[in-house]
Amino acid sequence: MTPLDGKGAPKILVFSTNAISDPGIDRAGSAHLHYSPAVQVIPLPCSSGVKPSWIVHALERGFEGVFIAACGGDCAFLPDCTTRTATLVTRAQTMMKEHGISPKRLKMSGLCSVCADNFVAHMNNFQEELQCVEA
Repeated sequence: MTPLDGKGAPKILVFSTNAISDPGIDRAGSAHLHYSPAVQVIPLPCSSGVKPSWIVHALERGFEGVFIAACGGDCAFLPDCTTRTATLVTRAQTMMKEHGISPKRLKMSGLCSVCADNFVAHMNNFQEELQCVEA
């Protein structure tokens, strides 16, 4: 089983995108929708910029899960953002296996600027899943 933070909820690091998923995540907070304070968000310009080594580092340093709130087809920077992000997730899962970390500790989903309810559902579901994941 994965270790839990002091509040009993698995810690999740979220990589979100400034222009696309971040506004949706902000809406969740503004609407007072409940998700765990064990979720921490780092905004980036584009989801394809996440480095697989960052994911492994986060998991080795105490996060039980990493979630990529991907740009999807709405990326303002790259027309092939979805493909690039999927490729980095595959590379990250390979690195995770090499480090003895379950690939189930990494999730990705496209989140739009109005997806507050969707974000909260993803976080709550992922935390439940993480409570059953080993390594």
